[in-house]
Amino acid sequence: MKAIIYRDNGDPDVLRLVDRDLPVPGPGEVRVRVVVSGVNPADRQARSGATGPKGFPEVTPHLDGAGVIDEVGEGVDRSRVGQRVWLFMAAAGRPTGTAAEFTVVPAGQAVPLPDEAGFDVGASLGVPALTAHRALTVAEDGPRRLRPGALDGRVVLAAGGAGAVGHAVVQLARWAGATVISTISGPEKARLATAAGAHHVINYREGDPAAEIREIAPDGVDIVAEVALGANLALDLAVLRTRGTIATYANDGGRPVELDVLQNMVLNTRLQFLVLYTAGSAVRAAAAEDVAAAVRAGALPVGEEHGLPLVRFPLDRTADAHRAVERGTVGKVLVDVTS
Repeated sequence: MKAIIYRDNGDPDVLRLVDRDLPVPGPGEVRVRVVVSGVNPADRQARSGATGPKGFPEVTPHLDGAGVIDEVGEGVDRSRVGQRVWLFMAAAGRPTGTAAEFTVVPAGQAVPLPDEAGFDVGASLGVPALTAHRALTVAEDGPRRLRPGALDGRVVLAAGGAGAVGHAVVQLARWAGATVISTISGPEKARLATAAGAHHVINYREGDPAAEIREIAPDGVDIVAEVALGANLALDLAVLRTRGTIATYANDGGRPVELDVLQNMVLNTRLQFLVLYTAGSAVRAAAAEDVAAAVRAGALPVGEEHGLPLVRFPLDRTADAHRAVERGTVGKVLVDVTS
């Protein structure tokens, strides 16, 4: 089979296309013929060594993807052979991710993909959708699971609603019944956030964004899903309700975070940092169940018309796909693996 590998951490040039033997699923595992592989900032960080040195002599990257189960290991129902699935955390603690024609994952990390949902949808879930779910379920008095009605009466602020995680926050929050506000940096991203389903879009570079958000939510925002905490914390605190939650999954721009302790004490702010790796298997499994339900309901479409442009590369140009992620390409970067 064809696979992308790297043997050393570094820039995208360390990625190579090679031939490898077909992997064999072990007990509790499934083998998937990968159709589309999704590329996330986490994949770039792992390849570069930003999150620590690689754990294996050779690594096939990418956490997310979608395809068809073609073989199962001992203990897995053989009826799953031929099932369309989406994959999450494929390369987490394992040497083989989805940037290959076939990959092997624990059966629970291969989630059934409805026939009406394309492989592009499946490959765009994983890290973005599960991260969004986590951000929406960590509030002190909020739900731990998402379903229609779970966020009725709540106001969610999706910082950077045109990004992959922000896009999933908008879609999942709206599916669960929240009023969704998205902050954006210009007209094009406003168009994308609106297409994703945001009820309101606010340009944080113009006018008085805090006043505009407070006009929509006089009592304050319940949950902020934050992509750039250092840059946006002042705005977040200006619009957060008492006992509100700021769930931060990134700090784009790298600006240092300075906390006014008294201000946050008075607000009873919950500042929740999150990353899927250490969220726990039960949290990830619950998130996957809820995301799968949202997919079945048609709540997580992708494509420019749905607010998430797709930027595609063939397998032999996976290095270019990583460069696109590094450049901050708007939308979801995908690698087409097999037809």
